[in-house]
Amino acid sequence: MAELLRRPTIAWWDLLDIAIVSVLIYELLLLIRGTRAVQMALSGGFIIGLFFLSRWLELETVNWVIRNLAAYVVFAIIVLFQTDIRRALAHFGRAPFFRYFERAQSTDETIEELVVTAANFASRRTGAIVVIERQIGLRNYIEGGIPLDAMVTYDLMTSIFQPGSPLHDGAAIIQGDRVAAAACFLPLSVNPRVSRGLGTRHRAALGLTEENDAVAIVVSEETGSISLVLEGHLQRGISPEALRTRLRSLMGRRRRAHLPRVEARSSLT
Repeated sequence: MAELLRRPTIAWWDLLDIAIVSVLIYELLLLIRGTRAVQMALSGGFIIGLFFLSRWLELETVNWVIRNLAAYVVFAIIVLFQTDIRRALAHFGRAPFFRYFERAQSTDETIEELVVTAANFASRRTGAIVVIERQIGLRNYIEGGIPLDAMVTYDLMTSIFQPGSPLHDGAAIIQGDRVAAAACFLPLSVNPRVSRGLGTRHRAALGLTEENDAVAIVVSEETGSISLVLEGHLQRGISPEALRTRLRSLMGRRRRAHLPRVEARSSLT
């Protein structure tokens, strides 16, 4: 910083340097906002301030303790905040300059099939959890389920989550316009702030979306309510119309070029 201030002029790369650091700090603050990492950041800032204060006041014992504990603190942070670190890396992986590697998004027809399915399940109180893959792959969970690789249709989704069906337990994972697998088991959320009244499906949806950018639709077997889960946040009691709007905004709007709507409805009849 002192060298920068001594320069007669500021070059363009100095401005670029400042801009990059500012963006990184801003993104980091967005990531930790509302999480337990906020308290850790405040504690870390206090310790850093205490370190420089101990050097200024020549508090040798305090300075020695902080210097020797620094390495252990780094390992402790990695262990305690591994979920937050994964989320941060995934967040940076969704930056605009990675858009070239984006996966195919679901079409309007697929979104409509999912909305109709959720509405009918809610009216009949049929429990279900449907996960839509976005940019972060869900291969680990797909491989643990029953592979299907079939076009998303209302009939198919009904057969998967029909009570008594061998595929009823677990989640169906959607890739683009196809059901990649069913009966997939997802990690349950360990967030202590999650309500104890939530069922296994809601906890599984929260647990998965806390780690990546997938979108989960959950239909409660007890209440018949529809929930949308994204980035570890649960929106309960959402209407089919609101669900349609949210999915279109999250998935983008495009149409199937190879499969008319009528065929999608009647493929299993």
